[in-house]
Amino acid sequence: MDTQPAISATSQRQQTRRHFFGDCGLTLGSIALSQLLARDGLLAADADARARTDPLAPKPTHFAPRAKRVIHLFMAGAPSQLELFDHKPKLQELNGQPIPESYIENKRFAFIKKDPKLLGTRRTFAQHGESGATVSECLPHTAEISDSIAIIKTMATDVFNHGPAKLFMNTGSPHYGRPSMGAWVTYGIGSEADDLPGFVVLQSGPRGPRGGTHNYGSGFLSSLYQGVPLRSSGDPILNLTTPEGVSRDSQRRTVETIRDLNAARLGEVGDDEIAARIASYEMAFRMQSSAPELIDLSGETEETLKLYGAEPGKASFANNCLLARRLVERGVRFITLYHTDWDHHGGKDADLGDALTKVCGETDQASAALVKDLAARGLLEDTLVIWGGEFGRTPMGEDRDTVGRDHHIESFALWLAGGGVRPGITIGETDELGFYPTRDRVHVHDLQATILHLLGLDHLRLTYRFQGRDFRLTDVAGEIVESLLA
Repeated sequence: MDTQPAISATSQRQQTRRHFFGDCGLTLGSIALSQLLARDGLLAADADARARTDPLAPKPTHFAPRAKRVIHLFMAGAPSQLELFDHKPKLQELNGQPIPESYIENKRFAFIKKDPKLLGTRRTFAQHGESGATVSECLPHTAEISDSIAIIKTMATDVFNHGPAKLFMNTGSPHYGRPSMGAWVTYGIGSEADDLPGFVVLQSGPRGPRGGTHNYGSGFLSSLYQGVPLRSSGDPILNLTTPEGVSRDSQRRTVETIRDLNAARLGEVGDDEIAARIASYEMAFRMQSSAPELIDLSGETEETLKLYGAEPGKASFANNCLLARRLVERGVRFITLYHTDWDHHGGKDADLGDALTKVCGETDQASAALVKDLAARGLLEDTLVIWGGEFGRTPMGEDRDTVGRDHHIESFALWLAGGGVRPGITIGETDELGFYPTRDRVHVHDLQATILHLLGLDHLRLTYRFQGRDFRLTDVAGEIVESLLA
């Protein structure tokens, strides 16, 4: 059975018009009433009722899903796998020696030019849990959940500069204009949230990710499916607060009038973006109440706040992880947390010593707490959590004021938990220098295909026709990583 969105753009426009009109015009009030009735189980066909009034309503999957939602902890800047998960005693032994030419012949790097020297790590590694997973001293909290996660040590990508590589991990392409994974997922199966977007983005660290909004955009899909940035302090969303002197009733009448005008235009031209605009106005109206309540952490127990290391009112990765759990509880389908900066080339605030320790300290406890908290609440089973960056780091050092590592596309590490993932395993192995995979190479498109599979979507069938071609997240590649499945 094909998923609902795997249809032509013309059919989509026709269905969108039926969503908003049926046999007669719908008002904002009737939409809200039908959704409230459906939520309370007072309509005979709850799902059908919402599907008629909400373009983001849950849609059927291709097959039974193992995961219902995704939390992507994106470590922007590329964590060094050689300091965190891939222990290489031989690399330590050969520290300072030139790398054999056979490794780097015809290879390009972002900054390393010639005659690079091997760089052993100064970090200590140990095996943890019943799984015996190897994790470094940099991630003591992640080590505690080693039996709950699956570590992939042989991830590979195609592009070695940050912006294009982030796009590739998020959209399946290094070029601007493609839909992000969160957009594909909400386009494919909708959302279970009534008064929040289906795809939410949270950011922490000194700046946003390179590539900016394109990392969580909707590309050629309707803008309804793009990621909505949410702030963990202050106004959750800029320009969402009702202006002073405007009553709730007055604002409701304004929104209804704008909606009727947009609906009339939609009936004439059938433009998807008009439908998206209608849905956006209505969502914004509902979010004026739901968003402030969402980011108010005062109702969380002291024990929970301590688990994450969260501080109410503070903008931090820890607060964002706690918000991610709260978003999951409210039915949001896809959540991406970007945290910068993991770009450790060497030099001021970019070394493999204090700078790496600092960014690990900002993220390690909360990442592990999220997995623990989801498990304790019975949510991990159908929530897929992913931790990792856009590529890895070279076994060779890069000489700056202090020595760091350059960009590396041949192998890097990430971990996954929950949502149908087999826990307590390590997939893949690299050579003695940590340069190339020697077993179980996993390409970015393979990871994306597997994520969709866990959500009940066939990556070959989740397509959208644009400019005469059927596009998909995995482009023309991607194989499901069977060994990752529980």
